Amino acid sequence: MATQKQEKSVIWDWLTTVDHKKIAIMYLIAGTLFFVKAGVMALFMRIQLMYPEMNFLSGQTFNEFITMHGTIMLFLAATPLLFAFMNYVIPLQIGARDVAFPFVNALGFWIFFSGGLLLSLSWFFGGGPDAGWTAYVPLSSRDYGGLGLDFYVLGLQVSGIGTLISAINFLVTIVNMRAPGMTMMRLPLFVWTSFISSTLILFAFTPLAAGLALLMLDRLFEAQYFIPSMGGNAVLWQHIFWIFGHPEVYILVLPAFGIISEVIPAFSRKRLFGYTAMVFATMIIAFLGFMVWAHHMFTVGMGPVANSIFAVATMTIAVPTGIKIFNWLFTMWGGKITFNTAMLFASSFVPTFVLGGVTGVMLAMAPVDYLYHDTYFVVAHFHYIIVGGIVLSLFAGLFYWYPKMFGHMLNETLGKLFFWIFYIGFHLTFFVQHLLGLMGMPRRVYTYLGDQGLDAFNFISTIGTFFMSAGVILLVINVIYSAYKGERVTVADPWDARTLEWATPTPVPEYNFAQTPQVRSLDPLFYEKIHGDGTMKPAEPVTDIHMPNGSILPLIMSIGLFFAGFGLIMLNMDNPLINPWIVAIGGLVITFGCMFVRSVKEDHGYHIPAEQVKADLAELKKGGN
Repeated sequence: MATQKQEKSVIWDWLTTVDHKKIAIMYLIAGTLFFVKAGVMALFMRIQLMYPEMNFLSGQTFNEFITMHGTIMLFLAATPLLFAFMNYVIPLQIGARDVAFPFVNALGFWIFFSGGLLLSLSWFFGGGPDAGWTAYVPLSSRDYGGLGLDFYVLGLQVSGIGTLISAINFLVTIVNMRAPGMTMMRLPLFVWTSFISSTLILFAFTPLAAGLALLMLDRLFEAQYFIPSMGGNAVLWQHIFWIFGHPEVYILVLPAFGIISEVIPAFSRKRLFGYTAMVFATMIIAFLGFMVWAHHMFTVGMGPVANSIFAVATMTIAVPTGIKIFNWLFTMWGGKITFNTAMLFASSFVPTFVLGGVTGVMLAMAPVDYLYHDTYFVVAHFHYIIVGGIVLSLFAGLFYWYPKMFGHMLNETLGKLFFWIFYIGFHLTFFVQHLLGLMGMPRRVYTYLGDQGLDAFNFISTIGTFFMSAGVILLVINVIYSAYKGERVTVADPWDARTLEWATPTPVPEYNFAQTPQVRSLDPLFYEKIHGDGTMKPAEPVTDIHMPNGSILPLIMSIGLFFAGFGLIMLNMDNPLINPWIVAIGGLVITFGCMFVRSVKEDHGYHIPAEQVKADLAELKKGGN
């Protein structure tokens, strides 16, 4: 057993790391790359719709962009960006030295990333998938969907495996790795929402995996699950997809709620109002999230009884969501609010998300939905939830946790300018789309005739997209500028915050806590500031700290799954250069071979000596951190 960590090159260190903090940063970088890619597609689609009968994109390219934009934003941008914060913050907030399974954590990232690359590879083989991000059958069947749909099916299948095992890891971490005194009802709201979101992933991604498997069998092996002429049922795909798809919205929104529940109390200088109610409201939202999937299917002819049941269940979700909204408002009420960039994003989230929720209740009424269903009103509603909810909270979390993650502040002046440009652009883009929908503009169309009253609102919507793009460019400039010129953060707690991640040194050592902290209350760091000396009391003496070794196996296993998926896709290619089964089976051999190696190889990790930990502690005390 090694007693000291072996020195490695920087690149090798990042490729083999199992440190949750480095994996979080890799999620952040990967999610940002996919976010920018999908954002460029959105910009191009809005340019195409800027004027009537534009020829900027062809109809086929527009279909591919609209499919890839939605798929990437939900599966490969929003999810990994939330996972970045979950990876970095959860172990720190619960007083743990790492996640429960560091190896599996790395494996989850690399499998997610390889699935995203597999999906993106479709552009080099005849074009992206073109059946919409929901991939409704028969558009996605072998008779209508091209090779891009095979990349969609296998890319999401591989990526989903990574998401699923990461969620299981978070669940085990939160249940088993909490510091002494950190009871479930003392967990920060971000940990609670991440816990419930991970539970949703467990139950929602499994039907998606089953549905993708059935669609793969239809497309590659001429099965007939969704082919009506062969005895299958096309509507079955819609049920399977939305049993996953509606909880997916809450998989993304609940951690976003958690971020808002951390930022608002920190910059209102108050504890979160109604903590217990917030926890139980989150549980109720998660439960009801599985009861409402068919409100996406009011137009398929399920009948008045089924429509009524799902309509009532959908409207019921507004109650626990309303509890959260009022609790955030009551937290700010009477608080000493600091309107920095993080707080601007967090506070603007509240009214914006309410507007998205109100239009959701409108769409929950089946007769009304029948009118709105295929119009831009639904596009506007959805983006008020996804962008107005999730993206605004991601930006709030980025500005809030950035000093802890990277050791320096983002520039506040550039940050506030970014907020106003992005926020105004967001409302310009999507608010008028409600009006376009009410005027009858159908969604998923790549052009429209002039003189129908649609021209001005489409022009305004596209201008808003340019504002949002300029805002994101400004954020990139801010990140680069701050890396060189930003205010260095050497103190543990630059925000005078309340939770445990701000009790760790900046930068955070690889072992997080030299001594596991003793938690004595909700908001443990704030409690120690009021009732103690401002530092966390240790729950253990300084001892040798056990740490896991890095491993290249997660990366190799993900490469194996990549080739397994690509080999299956090759079955539908004309004249492949090599037998597809060689590629597919070879990829599985690589993956299962790595699993075997991992099973039989003894890897006990290494220890950081107590003397080194004491020296680090002494250095911190001398530096005043």
